[in-house]
Amino acid sequence: MSLHRLLPLFDRARQSGEPLVLATVIRTGGSTYAKPGAQMLIASDGEYAGLLSGGCLEGDLREHARAVAATGVADIVSYDLRSTTDQLFGLGAGCEGAMDILLTRVAATDDWQPLADMAQSFLAMRELRVAFVIGSNDRGFPLGRALLNGANGATPPGVDLFVATVMPPPRILLLGGGPDARPVAELAAFLGWRVTVVDHRAGYLSPERFPPATQLIDADPHDLASAVRLADHVAAIVMSHHLESDLHYLRALSRAALPYVGLLGPAGRREKLLSDLGADAAALRARLRAPVGLDIGGRAPESIALSIIGEIHAVLAGRAGRPFSETAQTIP
Repeated sequence: MSLHRLLPLFDRARQSGEPLVLATVIRTGGSTYAKPGAQMLIASDGEYAGLLSGGCLEGDLREHARAVAATGVADIVSYDLRSTTDQLFGLGAGCEGAMDILLTRVAATDDWQPLADMAQSFLAMRELRVAFVIGSNDRGFPLGRALLNGANGATPPGVDLFVATVMPPPRILLLGGGPDARPVAELAAFLGWRVTVVDHRAGYLSPERFPPATQLIDADPHDLASAVRLADHVAAIVMSHHLESDLHYLRALSRAALPYVGLLGPAGRREKLLSDLGADAAALRARLRAPVGLDIGGRAPESIALSIIGEIHAVLAGRAGRPFSETAQTIP
């Protein structure tokens, strides 16, 4: 699960001291918007961050959250929309799925746990396992209790846990900070990804040109491997628009283990660069996406950025990037 949508509301609550309610999907059946592990935060004034449905359930969850925030007693709320006659709250959601959602209070009286450690791990790019008690006949393990780093110790019989993993956000590397790098960084930041931009042209590395958390590195293309920890990144996009610089970037990437390497430019440019790489090209071809991005027919920098981020997302998820209409089963 990713926390980047929840953190601003969490920061606001810590400043005001008002408790929050953390909603965690623990079970699903059928077709549902969110899957187990998805989370949202609900504030005492009804504001929420994150989505567990397309807006069908959030209003009702806020009502349940009021009681949890007031009493501190966790609750599991169940929804079953699989009936074709269901008219939940008059909305007729039509999601055709079922969902169990655990509601737990997060407050200053408990040092904002487990959310404080979850947020710290996410921001520090560390994985964290959190086990939530979802059923228990042991008073020492009440419903909703969170065990950080999973259930490291043995839990007594009769205690059921739901274990969620907070994953660090992916970090991508933009090799070239020109005008078309900005929309790529903005879309990546919107997804909660971390972005590193490398360029030897200092004028392209102005912080005002990129999202606030972007790491900007002034480095010569010859020195990429010494200037950047390539192993910290899951994807790199070579987009300097300078043939010699791109050659040095590709040479360094051929010797690193990044699963995704994208190269901006036409196929002819790709072949020239691979030819100039010589023996290093063999270690790069299987990972190289060139021309980079999915074919969505866009020519504007924003459209190209969308196609690049879409392809990276698909590769990291192990998907082919095909339309759902081609992969969905036909329903008789």
